[in-house]
Amino acid sequence: MAQKTIVQLYDDLDGSTSDDIRSVEFSLDGVQYEIDLTETNAQRLRDELADFVAAARRTGGRIKRPVLPAGARPEGRSKEQTKAIRDWARRNGHDISERGRIPSAVVEAFEAAHAVPEPEPEPAPAKPRRAPKVKKASFSG
Repeated sequence: MAQKTIVQLYDDLDGSTSDDIRSVEFSLDGVQYEIDLTETNAQRLRDELADFVAAARRTGGRIKRPVLPAGARPEGRSKEQTKAIRDWARRNGHDISERGRIPSAVVEAFEAAHAVPEPEPEPAPAKPRRAPKVKKASFSG
C-alpha cells in the first residue's frame, strides 16, 4: 500500500496557509523566538520592529556557531597532521611552540611544500575551419 504524506504549513499569527510561509527568528529580553509567517505577516513584523531596530545597538551577527563542550576540538586537523606540521616547521627553521594554534603562515608554507601539482589541462580541440563562401555567378539572358 502506498502512502503520501503532505506537510501543510500554517501562519502562526492568522492561521492561514500559503506557499510563502517561512520561519522568522527574533530575540527579546534574552529569549529567542521563532514564528512561521507568510511573507505579508513577516513584513508586518519587520515594519513594526523597524523603529526599535533602527535605534538599537547590534550585538550579534547572522552566523551561529555551535558551542563546543569542554575539551572538544572543532573538526580540522588530526593530532597526527598537527604533529607532522610542527615537525616539518622545526626542520625548516620556523619558530613554533609545542602546543597551541599553529600560525596560518606556517600551515600555508607546509601545504605549499606538500602540494601535489595539478595536471595541466588538455588544450581544447581546434575548431574546424569553414570553407570560404563562394559567390555564385548569376547569368542573365
